[in-house]
Amino acid sequence: MVNNIIKVILLVVIVVLAYLVFESVMRPVRFNKEVEKRSSAVIQNLIDIRTAQMAYKNIHGKYTKSFDTLIGFLETGEIPVVKMIPDPTDTTFTKTIRDTIGYIPVKDSLFNKRSNYKIEHIKYVPYTENKQFKMDAGIIEKGGVKVNVFEASVHYDVLLKGLNDQMVINLIASKEQIDRYPGLKVGSMVEASTDGNWE
Repeated sequence: MVNNIIKVILLVVIVVLAYLVFESVMRPVRFNKEVEKRSSAVIQNLIDIRTAQMAYKNIHGKYTKSFDTLIGFLETGEIPVVKMIPDPTDTTFTKTIRDTIGYIPVKDSLFNKRSNYKIEHIKYVPYTENKQFKMDAGIIEKGGVKVNVFEASVHYDVLLKGLNDQMVINLIASKEQIDRYPGLKVGSMVEASTDGNWE
């Protein structure tokens, strides 16, 4: 009788230990998979923000720090369609004339291949409860030249909310240790760059 009780207790202990070992292996695997899934969706939004900002700058000569302005531009703005023709007065055939032959809506030009694309969602961080990306724009001086810059970002605290707290803290610490932004961002307010930190 006592032997049977000991066997049952040992069996329960073995099952619990096996479960704990399995969980210790699978917890980081599940965490990394979820980070990758969320990051992928966020990166697409940041690429869309960059595309929109560059189109805005082409028309207005600067970036905007306002999502309302950017979304309004995407909804109602137009991009000129320019045709390059040879300058008839140039006998060397090296000069061209830029001729605007019409305009197309910005949203049709940038996002026409994306079915059911909702422009107003560009400002929201996927997998959050309507949290918005942080966005800034301005002018910096580099090498004596004034340069227009913008930055859009989301911190891991926001992006990974609801996941294992200790693993999020560890991920943030690992980025800060190597002096990297602990989250995802595109552009920079200190460098003349429109790159994303995942690139």
